[in-house]
Amino acid sequence: MNTQKMQQGFTLIELMIVVAIIGILASIAIPAYQDYIAKSQFTAGLAEITPGKTMTESILVEDVSAAASITLADIGLHSPTANCSTIAVVATNGTGVATIKCTHIGANGISGLITTLARDANGQWSCSSAIAGKYTGKCSGAA
Repeated sequence: MNTQKMQQGFTLIELMIVVAIIGILASIAIPAYQDYIAKSQFTAGLAEITPGKTMTESILVEDVSAAASITLADIGLHSPTANCSTIAVVATNGTGVATIKCTHIGANGISGLITTLARDANGQWSCSSAIAGKYTGKCSGAA
């Protein structure tokens, strides 16, 4: 008599181990994915205001006294956008100082916070943000 035992599926313990492994992987992956989404939304908002630097620079170089009357339309931007609930441009007349600000829309880590591109009197642009530094990369973010 030759009896063979046939395997008919997974045992309960094997299935529980697989579910536990999936749970551990998900607990790591979900926060990482949420951080990735916040970073991409910050970058998209920054990308929407960055083209305004070129036109702002052009206006200020041609006539620094025209700075006070710069509008979003003058620098080729519009508000709102897909990633910025508001975009604002402010320039100080006669100084060459200007700022372009985006109030972000998106994930919990960035929604409602402002990123600013600022031009100083020497023509140097800088980026600063109220958003946590882990989302902003080279744009100096909040601690």
